[in-house]
Amino acid sequence: MKTFGTQGRVYPSRHYVVPRTEEKTEFIKRVKEGRYIVLFAPRQTGKTTFFRLALDTLTTEEPSYFPIQLNFEEYEDYTASEFYCNLYEDIREEIENVFQKREEAPPKALIHFLENTALTDHVSMRRFFTHFDSFLPDHRVVLIIDEFDAIPREALKGFLHSLRRIYLADENRCPHSVSIIGVKSITQLSYDRSVSPFNIQDEFNLPNFTFEQVCELLGQYTEAVGQTFEEEVIASIHKQTAGQPVLVNHFAEILTETLDIPKTEPITIAHFLNAHTRLLRGQNTNIKHLTTNIRKNPRFESVLMQIMTRDEGVDFSLDDDIISELATYGVIKEGVDGMCEILNPIYLYRIMRAFKPVVNGLEQEYFPEDTGEGLHEYLTSTRQIEMEALLDNFRDFIARAGFRILQVPDTPQESVGRHLLLAYLDEFVRRIGGVMHIEVQTGRGRMDLLITHNQRKYIVETKIWRGAARYLAGKNQLAAYLKLEGVTVGYYVVFDHREVPEPRVETETIGDVTVRSYVIPVVQERPSDEQRVIE
Repeated sequence: MKTFGTQGRVYPSRHYVVPRTEEKTEFIKRVKEGRYIVLFAPRQTGKTTFFRLALDTLTTEEPSYFPIQLNFEEYEDYTASEFYCNLYEDIREEIENVFQKREEAPPKALIHFLENTALTDHVSMRRFFTHFDSFLPDHRVVLIIDEFDAIPREALKGFLHSLRRIYLADENRCPHSVSIIGVKSITQLSYDRSVSPFNIQDEFNLPNFTFEQVCELLGQYTEAVGQTFEEEVIASIHKQTAGQPVLVNHFAEILTETLDIPKTEPITIAHFLNAHTRLLRGQNTNIKHLTTNIRKNPRFESVLMQIMTRDEGVDFSLDDDIISELATYGVIKEGVDGMCEILNPIYLYRIMRAFKPVVNGLEQEYFPEDTGEGLHEYLTSTRQIEMEALLDNFRDFIARAGFRILQVPDTPQESVGRHLLLAYLDEFVRRIGGVMHIEVQTGRGRMDLLITHNQRKYIVETKIWRGAARYLAGKNQLAAYLKLEGVTVGYYVVFDHREVPEPRVETETIGDVTVRSYVIPVVQERPSDEQRVIE
């Protein structure tokens, strides 16, 4: 039986696969036109699987195309001469594989040529392809290079120069088309910042799964097994992952295998919440890549926090090294307004947790000393959450902690309020057996926390104080979102970092919903010893 692929390459014979029909058609069209195509995208976005499936389709429908598939992953630390020597062996093996798959014998003249040829540099490689083409007069050679950014640095420029010369030679060139696949772009690989010799490239965009493609993927499982997904589950999977291929498949894997839901039962939103909690708190290769990458540079945290807190946004400029690198790792993307956005709500939640201290030193003070272990003081008799009491207590906790919130380790001051609110609500939700996640992507200072407990939703929006006009706009924004989600009451927490803050708590009706707002002062500096004596 097929499964959802979450580790390495996906095989249609063993896994459920999004066919990406439109994207394949566009790729094959470019190959036939003889384009030299580049795709640079983060790891685990399905690019290798896509290109291999597209090439299989091409060679099945058009047998006159001769595919040579290469992978440079092993060669990063090789010298240029070692690289070309091993590259030739890879090319020979691939040529033999193509003939074997087609159950054909290679021409004797070609065998003789291969046995008496060697690659020593980029010029000999260019001449090799020129001669190789003469043995296959009725075929067009298509070269696909995976993990291209592992090419030895000293071999890069010459390799690209030769491809450029081949491309500009004539219409009957060999290779007819080249596809380069990697994580870093050619510009990023050109460390001397000189103009790339490969300026003939045709960039190919492989987007994340659309909602329709997620439906198609899960529909394959339903057709094979008979188990259905509620529509809200499919929509929630796409919303939380933004269609990131590995995360979509991880969700599906948890729901169809890990949770052991009887196949006779539909997969419901309650099952989704269980799977979502596992994904948010557990580890998988994709999340490990994320957390490893965001810790590589100390400046990443500062930029990510700006993206999450600045209402005016952060310009998505690939000329900025930090923005470019975060985009390369698949952490951020360009929003429709040209500003940076965290790729999806799951990544946003994990980024907040990654930069949140494991221990902030204030955990014992979240709740008053006489609070019961089960936190019943914040639950009604029907076990609904008393959100007003819970957030009133958080406001009081921040006031009690005072300047000590500035001592929370490794936390930028502008982020400390949100960090503490996330930690506070996380602790509460965990103890009462609820679920919490971030509901809305961020790129303009907004972050919506969604708590689900006892089949009821609670939405808390957080912001940084940026003036009265934006404070009011945030209320209206939350009111519109509450209506969209079918929730009648929402909570708006704004952290005020001004030297002279204006704390407030207010409840008002906006349209058909109620919004309870908090403006919570955040201490700017630790008082001097003299001030503390006076106090």
